[in-house]
Amino acid sequence: MTVGLLHPGEMGSAVGATLASRGETVIWASAGRSAATAERAQIAGLEDVGSVEELCRRSDVIISVCPPHAAAEVAEAAQGFPGIYVDANAVSPATARSIEELVGRCVDGGIIGPPPAEQGTTRLYLSGREAGLVADLFAETTVDARVVSAEVGAASAVKMAFAGWTKGSAALLLAIRALARVEGVEETLLDEWRLSLPQLEDRSVAAARSAQKKSWRWIGEMEEIAQTFASAGLPDGFHRAAAEIYRRGPSDL
Repeated sequence: MTVGLLHPGEMGSAVGATLASRGETVIWASAGRSAATAERAQIAGLEDVGSVEELCRRSDVIISVCPPHAAAEVAEAAQGFPGIYVDANAVSPATARSIEELVGRCVDGGIIGPPPAEQGTTRLYLSGREAGLVADLFAETTVDARVVSAEVGAASAVKMAFAGWTKGSAALLLAIRALARVEGVEETLLDEWRLSLPQLEDRSVAAARSAQKKSWRWIGEMEEIAQTFASAGLPDGFHRAAAEIYRRGPSDL
C-alpha cells in the first residue's frame, strides 16, 4: 500500500510517521513547500516524489491533513485520483460532502487529540462507504481509527461538535480575560476564580499559550463550526465570534 500525504505539517507528518513505522510506503510532494515542511517529512520517514501529480499517480490512498481553509483547494489538486481520498481536516459536514463531489472515492475523517506519539492519545474518526478500509490501514498503530458511519460528513460532525466546545470555550476564556483587563478588574476576577472556579485560571493560560501558536489555523475551524451550527438550524454566532477572537490573536486582546 502506498499512501500519499498532503501535506506534512505537525499533525500530518506524525500521521505519516505512524504509517511508515507500520511498514507502509508514505510519499509526499515537496513542490512549493517550505524547508520546515521538508525537514518534518524527512524526520517522519516520508519519500519525496516532487509533485502532487506524481503523488496522485503513485498512491493507493491519499490523506489530506491541512488547515481547514485550504481543504477544498487541496482536494481540487487531487481531482481525477482513482484511489481513496481521505479528507482528515477540521471541516463542516457540508464541506466534507463538497470534497466528496470533487474527488469521488472519499472517506471523511476527523482527528481528535495531539499528533500521535503513543497509544491512547489520538483518535481518527472515519465515515464513508470505504471507511473500514482506511481504519484497517491504521490497525495496531498509535492512531485509534474508529468508523462512525457509512455517510460522508458524520466524522466531520464529530470533530465539529468536539472542537466547538474545546476551542470555542478557549476563545470565550480569552475574551473574558480581555474584558476584565480593559475594565481594570482582571486580578479581582482571577482571585474570584481561585475561590469558586479554580480550574479556569490555568485553562485560560493554556488557551492563550495554544492560541499564540495556532490561532491563525483556528479561524477557519471556527468558521466551519459556525457553518455546521447554521446548517443544523442552530445559532452560529458563538463560533463566528470565536473566529474573530482568534483573528485578533492573544497579543491584541
